[in-house]
Amino acid sequence: MSGPGRYYNRLLVVWRSTAVDDGAGGEETTLVEQPNPVWAKVDQPSPTERLVAQQSESNHSHDVFMWPTADVRRGDELRGVDGLGNAQKFRVLSVVQPSRPVYSKALVELIQSEGE
Repeated sequence: MSGPGRYYNRLLVVWRSTAVDDGAGGEETTLVEQPNPVWAKVDQPSPTERLVAQQSESNHSHDVFMWPTADVRRGDELRGVDGLGNAQKFRVLSVVQPSRPVYSKALVELIQSEGE
């Protein structure tokens, strides 16, 4: 395999915020697992990206690279397991593509539960 896909070594499940009926005539928002997980590569951002994130008060902690056709959007949550078998959750801050879309890059924030 050539191109960036040869580096996509993690399967991440996409969870999306969705409005559901609350049974009393209103709606509430909940995260719903999407049917298509995405193959991805999770990296830490470069020093320059970290500096820009700090200056803009962003919580950008990782970059997630995936196929340009991956259905991942701002506000989604990506869930998977790292190389050590630890569960990880990432909140998508934004998704960008280069001018020639050979990959998508999601800027994400690692969400850690208490005690992790």
